Amino acid sequence: MIIIIKHIDIEGPETLGEYLKSKGYPLKIVDLHLGDKLPEDLSDVEAVVCLGGPMNVYEEDKYPFLKEENAFIKKIIKNEIPYLGICLGSQLLAKACGARVTKSPVKEVGWFNVDLTGEGKKDPLYQGMEKSIDVFQWHEDAFAIPKNGKWLACAEGCVHQSFRAGTCAYGIQFHIEITDKSIGDWSDAYFKNDAKALKTKKEAMLKTYAQKKKAFHSTAERVYSNFLKIVSTRNRQRSINGKKKIMETTVTLL
Repeated sequence: MIIIIKHIDIEGPETLGEYLKSKGYPLKIVDLHLGDKLPEDLSDVEAVVCLGGPMNVYEEDKYPFLKEENAFIKKIIKNEIPYLGICLGSQLLAKACGARVTKSPVKEVGWFNVDLTGEGKKDPLYQGMEKSIDVFQWHEDAFAIPKNGKWLACAEGCVHQSFRAGTCAYGIQFHIEITDKSIGDWSDAYFKNDAKALKTKKEAMLKTYAQKKKAFHSTAERVYSNFLKIVSTRNRQRSINGKKKIMETTVTLL
């Protein structure tokens, strides 16, 4: 089972959720903003996907579920369960690893290029990908790379775009899961000032999506496929370790 954590109704798993379902993975959606609780028993959890949201990671007084989520992510890291954090999900991972999350030097909204670092080009999550990829952004906060973390992707404005913590916990600041519906919904919800200018920006982003759609979704599916390979490898290792513990216990009892 793969846990998908949501923080707000309009930011869902989109193409990532569809891809995981197409590969036969049972999904459990945990809507924190609706009061859903994170699981305590992790024995059946194969991976965790943590999505975006408009809140800041330190707004725990305003959003009490963030404190529980922080403890949950730490537990996921400790148990080496594959984790993929998108946007807010990446910032929450950084915080759980002790890294700072602050305002980004550039508020990125729209289409941007992200470059893989040397570590990123070698990492299993980005295998088979071009050095530079087109992504969609919508964020005003940014994470530092955690101590002992691997910096995997960068950009000109917001330099830290992706990292790995431990063996299989990943944070990506950008969005690869979105569709034209996401762009429309987020624009309507998050744009609040000059209506005419914002309508123009929304239309421009949707036009670019139509132009980039095929290549954009191809890139997303490559990341999804690579993540599932990481999940599969980790599950095999957990199975082997479990069998070893059973054998060691049996020998001790004998």
